[in-house]
Amino acid sequence: MEPVPAEACTDPVLADALGHFTTTLGFVPNSLLTMQRVPAIALAVIQLNRAVFAPDGEVDLGLKRLVAHVASTASGCQYCKAHTTVSATRHGVSDEKMAAIYEYATSPLFTPAERAALDFAMEAASVPNAVTDASFAVLAEHWSETQIVELLGVVCMFGVFNRWNDSMATPLEELPLTRAGELLGDQGWTAGKHAPAG
Repeated sequence: MEPVPAEACTDPVLADALGHFTTTLGFVPNSLLTMQRVPAIALAVIQLNRAVFAPDGEVDLGLKRLVAHVASTASGCQYCKAHTTVSATRHGVSDEKMAAIYEYATSPLFTPAERAALDFAMEAASVPNAVTDASFAVLAEHWSETQIVELLGVVCMFGVFNRWNDSMATPLEELPLTRAGELLGDQGWTAGKHAPAG
């Protein structure tokens, strides 16, 4: 389904909310431009996004984007993997670390706490769910209950985005298409069904 241009938004509250992404991501995602056909859905997703990525949270915003990337990897959503490549690097994750995301279990660029969070993201986003008592115990060695709720909030929100974008074959915008190609292309990332028309 084709995105509806942001300037075509007739709901003033939603139009204002869409502007938030120009600040945080650098552009308004096509996923939200598709959702705006039902403004209440788009607004609910934006509200969840703001809560999950609240700047006063206890978990680093860059790490939250890496959690989103790994959760999207479990789902296979190339659109969200491209978006989280952009947002992670906009929130302090180095290009080198982003490019090493698929080696996080062994790369010295990742701490044990980050590895536990990323393992949790992969397990929680898998179908069927792969979180076990043992893996949760490892997570709890590094993260407080509040932090675990924040981490799972990211995974759950991207569950919505992964299903939305893969089902709609949402076309990628230029910036995430370019950045994912630069940082992840040699590791097998392709736009797939999210390649822009033309």
